[in-house]
Amino acid sequence: MSKPVDLGSLKEGSYIVIDGEPCRIVEYDHSKPGKHGAAKARVVAMGLFDGVKRSMVSPVASNVEVPIIEKKTGQVISVSPSSVQIMDLETFEVFESPVPTEGDLVGRLQSGVEVEYWQVLGKKRVVRVKS
Repeated sequence: MSKPVDLGSLKEGSYIVIDGEPCRIVEYDHSKPGKHGAAKARVVAMGLFDGVKRSMVSPVASNVEVPIIEKKTGQVISVSPSSVQIMDLETFEVFESPVPTEGDLVGRLQSGVEVEYWQVLGKKRVVRVKS
C-alpha cells in the first residue's frame, strides 16, 4: 500500500516509491523556479530490498507515492543459508524472508529469537533483532 504526497514535502531519510520499488531517500536537492518553468526536485534513493540506487527528477508540485511501512514482530523458527523462516507473533502466520545483508544481523539470527520485520508493498524484510 502507498499514499500520494507532494514531492516538495519530502526530505532526506523519507521513503518513496521509484519504479515500483520502495526506497529510502539519501539525497534531495531542489532548484528555484526559473523564468519559464517550475521548481524541480532531484531525488536519489536506495532500494529497501535490493540496495539499488535510483534517481528521479520531477517538478516539486508533482505527486509521488510514499510506501506505508508496517512494523511487526516475529519469532525466528529456522535459518537456512538463503532464507529465514519467521512466525508472526500476532497472527501466528509462518513465512520465509531472505537473509538480511547486514553482517551483524546474520550472526545474531537463530531459532527462538524475536525480530522486528517490515512489510512494505507485499514484501517482508528483517530489520533488527530484539534483545
